[in-house]
Amino acid sequence: MSVVGLGCWQLGGDWGSVSEDDAMGVLHAAVDAGVTVLDTADVYGDGRSEQLVGRLLRERPDAGLTVMTKCGRRADPHVPEAFTADALAAWTDRSRHNLGVDTLDLVQLHCPPTPVYDDDRVFDALDALVEKGSLAAYGVSVETVDEALRAIARPGVASVQIILNVFRRKPLERVLPAAAEAGVGIIARVPLASGLLSGKYDESTTFGEDDHRTYNRSGEAFDIGETFSGVPYDVGVAAAREVAASTPEGATTAQLALRWLIDQPGVTTVIPGARNAEQARGNAAAADLAPLSAPTLDALREVYDARIREHVHDRW
Repeated sequence: MSVVGLGCWQLGGDWGSVSEDDAMGVLHAAVDAGVTVLDTADVYGDGRSEQLVGRLLRERPDAGLTVMTKCGRRADPHVPEAFTADALAAWTDRSRHNLGVDTLDLVQLHCPPTPVYDDDRVFDALDALVEKGSLAAYGVSVETVDEALRAIARPGVASVQIILNVFRRKPLERVLPAAAEAGVGIIARVPLASGLLSGKYDESTTFGEDDHRTYNRSGEAFDIGETFSGVPYDVGVAAAREVAASTPEGATTAQLALRWLIDQPGVTTVIPGARNAEQARGNAAAADLAPLSAPTLDALREVYDARIREHVHDRW
């Protein structure tokens, strides 16, 4: 798997409108830049993201791509009892159809209700789907450090996807060491804090009504941590300016933020999203930057401790 992947949430929805041509342009640009891992989910655009990725698989059959998808958010209501063997089979069958594959590379439970982590029947059902050949491996996409640790303790879990970035550092303390010891991959999502860490936003920036950065700022639709990493917008904009001041010459602030993640021991892949081909290429190029210097790392830590920690560290 490439150390920089591509998150495909934007291609499905919740980030404003992206045309099919633009979406395919992003996917092809990412692959051309060396990206070999794509992250999607069955609910991104109600399957649109998976279908676009499936089209890419048909158009680039020799690209050596690994596709990670997710299931569980289609449950309505989203309660532990909904995670039955029949439901898991139906969700994964739908993803196989959308992607046009017989076997899914990796299926992740999509931020399931917390009691699911302790339900042996759920993980037995996933093991059965692996044995059947419907999926090659499974993991869990989590919201909290405690959920990550419970997932890592499950013997069949291959990966944990968690919010990790310059503004969300708590997983460094326990999750990454536990995952390394257990041989579990770490997929770092929301690596740019919904764009805050691109350094391109200011207090006057607005987002479309169909963009979660407008409608989920208070957690109205899903966990607030998925939007700007749970950092109050004005606080994040001010902190991002300080982060930008540490950007190495010749790099972008987004590349700085991605390189910070790449440098963390135990991170398998980082999955920034992109709305256009230029962003996809720029994100992939972060893998070519030199590791960040000790003074840069210290400066980023100081920004976190002074501006961000009080808002997020004890929450997730």
